[in-house]
Amino acid sequence: MKNTMLTCLIFFMITFSLVSSAEPILYVVTGPNNTMLAIDTQKDEIMSEIGELENAHGLAGNKNTPYLVAGSLSKSENINTKENLASKPITMSDDAHKRHHTAAGDEKGNTGKSYVSIIHPEHGHVMNRIEVVGITHHTAVSPDGKVAIAAHSQNGGVSVIDLNQSKVITFIKTGQVPNFVVFNDGGQFAYVTNSGSGSISVIDTKKWSVIKDIKVGSGPAHLFLDKPTNVLYVVNVLGGSVSAINLTDKKIVSTYQVGKSPHGISMSSDGKWLFVSNKGSDTLTRINIRNGNVKNLTLKPAPYHLEVIPNSRKLYVSSRKQAKIWVIDQLAMNILKEINIGFGVAHQMVLISR
Repeated sequence: MKNTMLTCLIFFMITFSLVSSAEPILYVVTGPNNTMLAIDTQKDEIMSEIGELENAHGLAGNKNTPYLVAGSLSKSENINTKENLASKPITMSDDAHKRHHTAAGDEKGNTGKSYVSIIHPEHGHVMNRIEVVGITHHTAVSPDGKVAIAAHSQNGGVSVIDLNQSKVITFIKTGQVPNFVVFNDGGQFAYVTNSGSGSISVIDTKKWSVIKDIKVGSGPAHLFLDKPTNVLYVVNVLGGSVSAINLTDKKIVSTYQVGKSPHGISMSSDGKWLFVSNKGSDTLTRINIRNGNVKNLTLKPAPYHLEVIPNSRKLYVSSRKQAKIWVIDQLAMNILKEINIGFGVAHQMVLISR
């Protein structure tokens, strides 16, 4: 009896240890390949693939919802949702992609519609599609997992989606070419970059209205919010810089020069290093926030979206021009491995710990 109890106890301890130490799964959409990949961040290998997406660029989710939310860069009238879209790649040239990031588009909203896909990664399929106004660039999910925001770069605003009811509850005008969205830690506010207006719109999520616009650099795009310090970092694509904004008083406290056409941004788990990918100069920049020291790593071609793997030294960086993700050692600033994604482009990445 004692031996049986001891065996059960050992089995429970081993199982608990394996579960508690499990590495998070990284999900990434592949744009023209119309798929979402799940990557084992311990082995740096692709685990699974979900198809039937529509040229997905934006992807968002968190531990408080079972769903991931993907936005499409293709108009819904050009999509046949009854077919397996993975067999019909949709392409976007570099020139078209650049125009998408920086052009104001049709501010009257006459740009058609697109689908936002609600994905259940554990079940392995798209649960629902919600039609929204205009193509969708990036997406974000509120900390409580109840609401998603989709940024429409050609319509000057964002859609707010109730994930429980799978419907759009409101549209909010922000500025020209809304691009990236993040929520604050408590979910009371959402921040939207307007690449064409050179500003960040602050949205009150109780009223679902813009309460302030913060002027930043030229062509603001991706964001990273350092929650412990309440500092918001914004990549200024046309200015080749990163602005640090103290959200307490909504003022810029620091500006860092990086490389040409910066894109992705993230921070090490200890808050020491800020990482920025520079598409135009084929470099990855690491900034020491504490002393301002900068180190660059050459990554060719066109480093793009990136994501820090928490509690490790690994950083994932995708390429805009090749179907791969580099695995980078944050400390040594060298390449550990390359993950071949087969086809398409690895866009917005999401880490989920289940």
